[in-house]
Amino acid sequence: MQRRSFLKQSGLLAAGAFTLNQLDVLAGAPKKTINPFGVQLYSARDVLPKDPKGVMTELAKMGYKQFESFSGAKGFLWGMEPKEIKSFLGDLGVKMVSTHFNYTGEVSKPEVLKKSIEMAHDAGLSYILCPYIGPQKTWDDWKRIADQFNAVGEEVSKAGLKFGYHNHDYSFRPLDGKLPQEYLLDNTDPKNVMFELDLCWIDVAGVNTADHLKKYGKRYELCHIKDYKKVDGKPVQNDLGKGSVDFKTTLRNAMDSGIKYFLVEQEQYPESPMVSLKNDADYMKKLSV
Repeated sequence: MQRRSFLKQSGLLAAGAFTLNQLDVLAGAPKKTINPFGVQLYSARDVLPKDPKGVMTELAKMGYKQFESFSGAKGFLWGMEPKEIKSFLGDLGVKMVSTHFNYTGEVSKPEVLKKSIEMAHDAGLSYILCPYIGPQKTWDDWKRIADQFNAVGEEVSKAGLKFGYHNHDYSFRPLDGKLPQEYLLDNTDPKNVMFELDLCWIDVAGVNTADHLKKYGKRYELCHIKDYKKVDGKPVQNDLGKGSVDFKTTLRNAMDSGIKYFLVEQEQYPESPMVSLKNDADYMKKLSV
């Protein structure tokens, strides 16, 4: 009996040691890279309108495999027909997954909004997003916004797309002690409204990104990656890795929360947009989180 007891205990200890060894192996496992990664074309807004195909081709060569567009002078398809841009990007090995559009100019114009939705659908996009609404003065104003989002989201969903909202810092700044961003998350229908988290602006507002994603992570499907430092109390953007954002932690939290698309965006440049975007792409290729 003593021998059997000894063998049993030894077996348990061995099993325990094996489990610990497994944990050690897992702890030393290679970290994840973000592949593919994309870019918000607004980052190239100073050069894109003059030569959309040329600039998009250069971005693809840099390693960006996903594009998010925005509404320029020729619309978010840059003067191309939906099938034309879909084919052109396909030849580059790129997919346009989403676009920002002129939400405030179209929300009260059903026919114009319908046209944007149709164009996004026919070009093969998955998301159409409100990029900016500005700070609202009262909770009645934020309620109106939430109601609008629900209505627009329902129309977008009918077309097989998803509607979303991209934050700035203002929706993460308290109004009467509460965050408007959380109000929008709590008062919009998850079936029709999703969100894109700008990892810079939530940080600028002083909100803990990890805590926010623990509570609301399932509502976010895309994110913007940008770096910045505060200079004289104001955020100044720089190339990725040259600012103050802890991307290893922040992007790991974003990945763990279920965010699907990781899009570089830069709005200020030490030298030029395309030089910065090349630096950003090189940074993303090497980054492991």
